[in-house]
Amino acid sequence: CGQCQQSFSRRSELLIHRRLHAGEKPYKCLDCGKSFTRSSNRNAHQRTHGGAGPRPCPDGGHSFGQ
Repeated sequence: CGQCQQSFSRRSELLIHRRLHAGEKPYKCLDCGKSFTRSSNRNAHQRTHGGAGPRPCPDGGHSFGQ
């Protein structure tokens, strides 16, 4: 990372890390509105609200499991 000198073995991890510096949190909980830098963290959080089954993606026709 050019800002904090942290290194990553995968480019994808660096790109996700850069969101921290930019303040980007593109993945939003559909239940409470809390935002996350990683979709996996959002998905895990979403399960804390209860319910079952996949939820529709607000940006397209995909869904993700709870």
